[in-house]
Amino acid sequence: MPLLPETVSRVDDLVARAHAGGRVPVLAAGIVRDGVLQHVATGGLDGPVTGLQFRIGSITKTMTAALVLALRDEGKLALDDLLYRHLPGTPVGAVTIRQLLGHAGGVQREPDGDWWERASGVDVDTFLSTLTADKVAYPPLHGYHYSNLAYGLLGAMVARVGGEDWQSLLTKRLLGPLQLDRTTYSPAEPFARGYVVHPWLDELREEPRHDAAAMAPAGQLWSTVEDLARWAAFLAEPDPAVLAPATVTEMCAPVIVSDLDGWTAGHGLGLQLWRRGERVFVGHSGSMPGYLAILAVHRPSRTGVVAFGNAYTMRHAGGLSGFGLDLLGAVLDREPARVAPWRPREEPPAQIAPLTGRWWWMGQEHEVGWADGELVVTPLTTGRRAWRFAPDGPTADLWRGRSGDNDGELLRVVRDGEGGVVALDIATFVLSRDPWPAV
Repeated sequence: MPLLPETVSRVDDLVARAHAGGRVPVLAAGIVRDGVLQHVATGGLDGPVTGLQFRIGSITKTMTAALVLALRDEGKLALDDLLYRHLPGTPVGAVTIRQLLGHAGGVQREPDGDWWERASGVDVDTFLSTLTADKVAYPPLHGYHYSNLAYGLLGAMVARVGGEDWQSLLTKRLLGPLQLDRTTYSPAEPFARGYVVHPWLDELREEPRHDAAAMAPAGQLWSTVEDLARWAAFLAEPDPAVLAPATVTEMCAPVIVSDLDGWTAGHGLGLQLWRRGERVFVGHSGSMPGYLAILAVHRPSRTGVVAFGNAYTMRHAGGLSGFGLDLLGAVLDREPARVAPWRPREEPPAQIAPLTGRWWWMGQEHEVGWADGELVVTPLTTGRRAWRFAPDGPTADLWRGRSGDNDGELLRVVRDGEGGVVALDIATFVLSRDPWPAV
């Protein structure tokens, strides 16, 4: 369903105000919902924004992380492998892949040499040969320490494990299947030029656009509102042909909290996490000389924001990232997730029917239903979120939890001597038909 007219008006107003006060030549923002780019608002743009590229900076890291997880799903690596297992001889190899993805490995922020974002990069072999052991600044899990270098290392590892360079794998595994045709390694016209704005004269200086080479997996890519909206939609509702939905959910789970005082920010496997009130957004911010970008998604409502600015700074609380999170919050405040309509369901199979109905544990009532081939166990007394269980074998006696408190736990059907169902054993918590069973 399209956004409400008042929501569209509010988005347009917020973008116009942010552009006027932010001192960025061009500001472009898109709202994604239910897999569709619902609305685009711009400021400072004379022509169409359709197909116009901006540099996305560290949003590139989300795609590098997806490549790592895809290789993990294929059994080619494990997240708790130490790096030197896949990059033998590296002096920074005593950190795990999981720690590198979540910026929890203590690896320093940048590689040696000139500032890599504003200088031509070096090839992967040269990049690896210049590393020294002192690039690990802290012991792993000492605390959160954002590291671009970590993603250069992950890109090199992906190439070794995947048998092709990072760019080729990215195109084959993500960009091609998701039809991100305007997401490219180098800029392709039309693209917005990037600038630094003079702090008091409001003059512009165009920034160079260097090839990051070995550091490309940390921030090289260029994209458009339309393409980045598709990537946001994918993070909200993944295509199993590209990456398993459970894997994307795993990417969204916290690896480390980056804001220990307020617990408002953290990092998953390649994704930034932000808590705004009762909502958690996932995505990533991005910056390269002359460019800012933000991608933020609220997965429960399948709603997201993508935004670009073609200047290195933006006057807004939290910069462009803060604006993007504010914008997403404003949309959700006006359009909370729509309530799904009730639909009658199919009758469960004969062997499932005895499992359904009312069950009790310690005086607490539970309802077991059947939906989409799964058991749905709803704790009625406590009002907690329902647990879903999928079949875990050829019979109707074993089920594996896949949501809520019992995610991953085993439900066993307990039968009497005649095969009748007498209890449901969920990880030793035994539900019976009797609300007051004898001890």
